[in-house]
Amino acid sequence: QVRLAESGGGLVQPGGSLRLSCVASGFIVGFNGMRWYRQAPGKERELVAGITSDGSTNYADSVKGRFTISRDNAKMTMYLQMNTLKPEDTAVYYCWFSDAHGIFWGQGTQVTVSS
Repeated sequence: QVRLAESGGGLVQPGGSLRLSCVASGFIVGFNGMRWYRQAPGKERELVAGITSDGSTNYADSVKGRFTISRDNAKMTMYLQMNTLKPEDTAVYYCWFSDAHGIFWGQGTQVTVSS
């Protein structure tokens, strides 16, 4: 079983920055990759960014150039550096993890962008 703990959410003004973290713990075998998803009120959950076991990354068009996903293998931690935040980035951000055991989700962390 893999446990995920997200942190770093909060309230920020438009144009500001936040860094989200997701720490994976437990018995991890055959790591495949990690992702960040988000879900805004009344909307479906959407993929924000992903990073594979070999370090390849991908981003939603809406965040390209503003968000950066990274991973610290030694700490089994994934990060999402979010810059130039916009009100439309407001959502609950979820960590997603995949290994040989399956897929696991974090509980989510709230990001609110408002003046």
